[in-house]
Formats: sequence, C-alpha cells, structure tokens
Amino acid sequence: QVQLQESGPGLVKPWETLSLTCTVSGDSTPFYYWAWIRQPPGKDLEWMGVISYTGSTYYNPSLKFRTSIARDTSKNQFTLQLLSVTPEDTGVYYCAASKTLIRGATTRKLYDSWGQGTQVTVSS
Repeated sequence: QVQLQESGPGLVKPWETLSLTCTVSGDSTPFYYWAWIRQPPGKDLEWMGVISYTGSTYYNPSLKFRTSIARDTSKNQFTLQLLSVTPEDTGVYYCAASKTLIRGATTRKLYDSWGQGTQVTVSS
C-alpha cells in the first residue's frame, strides 16, 4: 500500500494559480491511478481529476478548463494546478491512489490510499 502526503501553500490570492504536490511512498508498484479530491467547507467531497500510470488524464467537466494534473515519476510525486482560483475554491484538498480507474467517485473505500489532506484558503 502506498502512503500519500499533500503539500502546498495554505493561502492563495484570488485569480492566482493554486499548485499542490502529493508525495508518494511505500509500495513501489507503478500501476496506480492518482487522483485529487477536495471538500469545500460545509459541502460534499468533489472529485477533481485523475492521472494514470501511463500519463492519461481525466478531469471533472466542471473544472476541466482550470485543472491540470501531472506526475513526476523521478520524484514519486504528482501535482495539481488550479487556475484563476476564487474563494469558492477554498477547502481541504486530498490526493488519493487506486489500482483501478475511478472517475467521479469520492467514496473513500473505493481508493487504496488517501492523504491526510491540506487546507487551502483563497483570500486576498
């Protein structure tokens, strides 16, 4: 099983780009799908997107034009970039790993691992 740890700035100004990193450790098996999921305050979890072990990406249609997920296999990391953030992007951001492709689902038990989450606040 892999262990995941999110990192990035806790505070981002409106209209800037949010960049988060998820560092992977543990299981060296390369055949994972790496996802980003977030939870705004008082709202449900929202699936943002996923990148496969081949580099293919799938995004939430509502975030597609602002979201980019990439991976750096040499560093055992994958990243999230969210463009032009607004206060509505405030929330806890999680990275997650699965051995099968999951598109849209946020149920924890479907994933093999979750990070602890990192709080992101968008404010001037």
